[in-house]
Amino acid sequence: MAKPRQQNIFNTTAAAVKFILFWVMVVIQIPVLILLPRRWAVRYMPVFMWFLVKLGGIKIVVHGKLSDARPLMIVSNHISVFEIATFPFVFHGSFVAKKEMENWPLVGWVAKKFGVIFVDRRPSHAHDALSVVQKAVQSVKYPMIVFPEGTTTNGAYVKPFKSTLFNFVENSNVTVQPVAMHYRYKDGSVIDDQTMADHFAYFDNKKMDTGPLCKRERSAFGQVFHIMMLGGFMVEITLLPPPPLTGLDRKQIADVLHKQVSDKYMELKDKKTTKK
Repeated sequence: MAKPRQQNIFNTTAAAVKFILFWVMVVIQIPVLILLPRRWAVRYMPVFMWFLVKLGGIKIVVHGKLSDARPLMIVSNHISVFEIATFPFVFHGSFVAKKEMENWPLVGWVAKKFGVIFVDRRPSHAHDALSVVQKAVQSVKYPMIVFPEGTTTNGAYVKPFKSTLFNFVENSNVTVQPVAMHYRYKDGSVIDDQTMADHFAYFDNKKMDTGPLCKRERSAFGQVFHIMMLGGFMVEITLLPPPPLTGLDRKQIADVLHKQVSDKYMELKDKKTTKK
């Protein structure tokens, strides 16, 4: 089984160079984003994210086929910040994200240009959030991506899905395609739970329901640097068939989708990927 690199002067220096180069490429692309209208910026997003994917040493393996139906919502489990780069790169779509991100320096502005829909998840704002998401999903031709766990995890399990995120699916023509996403070493071998928590996941210890806690928490950018130092990893994405959701309420929809994603995730979690 592969093991993560041990930190030393050589891979730390290499990571520093990659990290600086990544930010140089971000700055270079800012004028492009300023000039591009949003509908074109969304199409440009996979190019923008390509730099993080490549500089982070991330290998992506996809199983299954994306649905041709539109409007389309992709729902997946969520382990770290790297899904923000890998999912647009693979699916050429945008996100439904928490409202707080809208105010993050630079990140919020870039996200807006990339067509991200910001949703206030407080119950008192549920009606307004529903209206925003419904309008946006119906008006775009690309898939929208949501992580219904509401947070990242340690990779040991899939948290229950928040039913409020499926208000807009009830009695609608939105097709929902579930995805089970795993992290592997680059050779496809399994990352054990403790190593995943310590090195590859990005999460708040206090929010974990099961599995190991990480020994050291990192900021989002600290995690990016750490992965560059480790030399990257593999993201394995398994597309599952869209289930029939007609006649179900939001809680039932959340439960059906969670079972589908969680069952497949746990089935594959400890198996080496069959494709390199």
